[in-house]
Amino acid sequence: MAGGLPHPVLLSTFMGMDEIAIGGQMVEFKHVFYSWVCMALLFTVACIMRRRLTLVPGGLQNFFEALIDTVENFIIATMGENGRKFVPLLAGIFIYIFGMNLMGLVPGFDAPTANLNTTVCMALFVLVFYNAVGLIRWKTHYIHHFTGPSKFLIPLMFPLEVVSHLSRPVSLSLRLFGNIRGEEIVMVLFFVMAPILGTLPIYALFLLGKTMQAFVFFMLTMFYIKGALEAPEH
Repeated sequence: MAGGLPHPVLLSTFMGMDEIAIGGQMVEFKHVFYSWVCMALLFTVACIMRRRLTLVPGGLQNFFEALIDTVENFIIATMGENGRKFVPLLAGIFIYIFGMNLMGLVPGFDAPTANLNTTVCMALFVLVFYNAVGLIRWKTHYIHHFTGPSKFLIPLMFPLEVVSHLSRPVSLSLRLFGNIRGEEIVMVLFFVMAPILGTLPIYALFLLGKTMQAFVFFMLTMFYIKGALEAPEH
C-alpha cells in the first residue's frame, strides 16, 4: 500500500490490466499492456528464428524471408537504393502494426490500435522521424520543402505546408484507429447475434481489412520519408 492505494501492478492484475493508478488517478492501461504482449510475441519469434536459421529455410523462416524480401524489393522499387537503409524500420512498422491489429481477432484480447493513444504515438513518431531524416540529409536547405519554388510564394506556401505536415499524423492516427475500432465493434455485434455463423466469415473479411490498414500506414510512412529525401525546391 502506498498513499492508501494498492501497488499499480497488483491493481492492474485485479482489474484485468484495464487501468492502473498513477498519482492517485486511474489511467487506462489496457492498450499499453496488449502492445507489450505483441512486442513480447514478436521478440520471442525473432529469437527463435535467429537460433534456428538454416541455409535451407523452412516453416517460419521461409515465411519471414519471403515477407521481408517482398517488402525490401517494394521499398527499393519505390524509393530507389536510398530506401534500403530504411527497410528494417518500415518492415518493422508493418509487422508490428499488423501484429497489433491481429490481436483483435483473438478471443479475450484487444487490438492496441483500436485505441487512439496507440495510433497517435506511432503517427507522431513518423512525423518526427521523416523530418529528422530530411534535416540530416539537407541541413538548413530542408526549409525549402516548406517554402515552395518562388520567394514570392513563401507567405502563402509556408503556412500551407506546415498545416499539411501537421495534418499527416492526424490522418495516420485517425484512419488506423477508426478502421480497427469499427471492426472491433462490428465483430462484437456479430458475435452476440450469431456466435458461429456470423463470426467465421467476418473473421476472414476483417483479416483482410487489418492487413490493408497495416499496409496503408507502412505505405504512407515510406512516401513521407521519400519526400523528405527528395531535393528541396529553391
